[in-house]
Amino acid sequence: MTNYHHDINWRGVDLNLLIAFSALMETRSVTKAANKLAIGQSAMSHNLSRLRSLLNDPLFERHGHQMLPTQTALEHASTVDTILALITNELLRPTVFVPADFCGTFKIGLTDYAELLFAPALYDAIHHQAPQCQLSFFNVDRHSYHTDFNQHRIDVVIGSMTDMGKDIEHQYLYTEDHVCLYDQQATGLNDLVSLDQYRRHPHALVSPDGKLTTQVDAQLQQQGFQRQVAVGSHNFLTVRHLLSGRDLVCVVSRLMAQLDIFNDQLTQCPPPVAIADFDIRLLWLHRDSNHPRNQWLRDIVANTVITHVEQLRSSR
Repeated sequence: MTNYHHDINWRGVDLNLLIAFSALMETRSVTKAANKLAIGQSAMSHNLSRLRSLLNDPLFERHGHQMLPTQTALEHASTVDTILALITNELLRPTVFVPADFCGTFKIGLTDYAELLFAPALYDAIHHQAPQCQLSFFNVDRHSYHTDFNQHRIDVVIGSMTDMGKDIEHQYLYTEDHVCLYDQQATGLNDLVSLDQYRRHPHALVSPDGKLTTQVDAQLQQQGFQRQVAVGSHNFLTVRHLLSGRDLVCVVSRLMAQLDIFNDQLTQCPPPVAIADFDIRLLWLHRDSNHPRNQWLRDIVANTVITHVEQLRSSR
């Protein structure tokens, strides 16, 4: 089978040549066509020469004061007009995203933390304005999100990612802190946990990467202490269930601790060790920055997350 793509001199194809062709068809004059396009007559003559070479036809022949189109030029005229109209109206026209008309899929990458906190609110906000859309939540973490962006064509990601590459744009959403979470009856602890109690009780650990040590262990070691990590899981729901009725202490983000989907009556208090806060960001690919659909999605996701966080914090 012949590969026609290889037979075409693509290097010689220039949008300006089609514009020049259209101007010559309209004016029937090299001089008038040059004036119409605000270029020099020599430049227009050069364009005509390139067109003749590209299409292997004279295209326009002088008859008195006019340049009359050949049969080939007349045959191509409607095609050129169609191409220019498509480029003008479809490719170059600023598109306006209308969420109510959108029937496609929004793909949002979320860490376990972000999905538990925001999935319901995001569903409500997005479907309120784009009721015909589909919404797909992808589980991501700080190690996989970059690959997931390209592999799954994810639109935006929410999480505590750092060290973003040049191809990633991001927007700060809010800062999160930590609390100790435990079952008072099972642990025998009161409303506050001392450092001595903290290091003597067994710990449950939310560990996205499977490791059973965190920055807390490094800090304790610097003070000459260590703690006993009894169990770890990447899933916060699993850890939360483990805490009920067991002698376990866990450090979790404050907003996760106060989620209202549980009825376990666990106690939360400030950690007796300094644990760094972390920032939650909205991320997207740089190449999607100016896409109207992505811009709309970023706005509604950011506003929804920020509003939901304010509501959770006000209900403390």
